[in-house]
This record gives sequence, structure tokens and C-alpha cells, in this order.
Amino acid sequence: MNHPLSHLNAAGEAHMVDVGDKTITERIARAESCIDMSADTLALILSGEHHKGDVFATARIAGIMAAKKTADLIPLCHPLMLTKVEVDLIPELEHNRVRITSLCKLTGKTGVEMEALTAASVAALTIYDMCKAVQKDMIISQVKLLEKQGGKSGHFIAKENANKGSQ
Repeated sequence: MNHPLSHLNAAGEAHMVDVGDKTITERIARAESCIDMSADTLALILSGEHHKGDVFATARIAGIMAAKKTADLIPLCHPLMLTKVEVDLIPELEHNRVRITSLCKLTGKTGVEMEALTAASVAALTIYDMCKAVQKDMIISQVKLLEKQGGKSGHFIAKENANKGSQ
């Protein structure tokens, strides 16, 4: 039985998908998250004077590390040999937020969507952790897949990004 939820068998039980017969292709995924904060908190981060150090550098490294550890965090994800992980942090002063984008890439038999989503999420969580002493009501939101390429399902671009093309 070909169940639309690939991690469930015919009895509805969760199992790790067998990717042994899949074709090796280049796989790329981009994801994002946002963290909203006060103008003062954002200014503190951008000034580089936060008492915990460089918030953006720490969040970037945390996101990269998280992408590499996704299989340890999400039970049915395959351990992957990522060939590239990028995490970018973009301050949006007009909205008092930081937009985090991630890109994960490999050549293999399974996609890297979860790795990209994990990278963007953990980078946002790291910003929260580093800044919670100065602001506890920051909001993490808009965690989403922006784009994926490779594999039999082809190229996906989230609707709000469809006119931006791929990187």
C-alpha cells in the first residue's frame, strides 16, 4: 500500500523510510524563521555590546550545528552528509525583527528540508536564549520551507516566494 504519509506503514505505524532504492541527486532546501523583539533589544544586538557576546555569530553557528544534528533531534530523519549549510541573519529594523534564512545542500538519496528548517529554528531559539535576560516576550514565528530541489517530487517554491526564483 502506498500511503501518502511516507513514514507510516500499512498498519499506520511510524517507521523510518527505506531510501536504499532512491536515485542519488543534488538536494537543496531553503527555510526561514523570524524572531520579533523590541527596538531596544534589536539595537543592543546590532551594537555588538550584548554582555553575552556576538548574538548573530552564535546564532549562525548554532543553526549550522543544528542542521548537522537533525537526525538526533527528529526521530525518523536519516543521518545525512551535508555538503553545505548557510545561515543568514537579516535585521529588519522597520519590523523590529530578525529574519533567519538557511540553506542546506547535499548529493544523496533523501531531501534536506528538515535540516534547513531545524537550522532556521535553532538559530531563532539561540537569539531568544541569548536575549531573554533583556526581553522575555520575543516571538519566534514564520518557520517555513521556502524552497526544495531534487528528488522525485521535483522543485518546490513556497507561493509567497514563487516570483523570487531560486538561488
